Amino acid sequence: MQRRQLLRLGSATSLAGALFSTAASSSYAATEPGTVLLVRHAQTDPGTGDPPGFALGQCSTQRNLSAEGRAQAQRIGTLLKQQGLAPQRVRSSAWCRCQDTAMLAFGQMEPWEALNSFFDGGDTQGARTAALRKALAAVPAGQVEAWVTHQVNITALTGIYPASGEVLVLRRGDGVDGAPMVLQRVRG
Repeated sequence: MQRRQLLRLGSATSLAGALFSTAASSSYAATEPGTVLLVRHAQTDPGTGDPPGFALGQCSTQRNLSAEGRAQAQRIGTLLKQQGLAPQRVRSSAWCRCQDTAMLAFGQMEPWEALNSFFDGGDTQGARTAALRKALAAVPAGQVEAWVTHQVNITALTGIYPASGEVLVLRRGDGVDGAPMVLQRVRG
């Protein structure tokens, strides 16, 4: 029940809250560790995972962005740019829904295997999460990167279950466990 109330509150105040909290955080971005915009791909056609027999190089075999998802991805890019959070580098999962989100939001992307989904099993969760933590720690001060990926990757890295099109603004954490610091959450 509390989670539902927080989600409703977050939806109602996301734009105002995002603008306020980003203004505060972006003012010290040049002297702090680098910032990562961790983006869950925008809304897709209904379903979970991908159809049987999907192929990464063939978008027609995957679950793709819906019309609302394409519009949502564009809103994400506009909102973040208005807040001064235009990424210098954009990395994406190889899945078409992530690459399309990246291109519509930021106009650029480079595939990065560490952002690929591990939803359908395999023993890649630990290695991918470790690679993301290491890369987050290496983002230079003053630099903003966007990483477009899947719910499972974001949850493994942060412990947060994001909505489609949600952005977590991250910095390297100070703890010994390497867990990132979540500065804010923005909904597209």
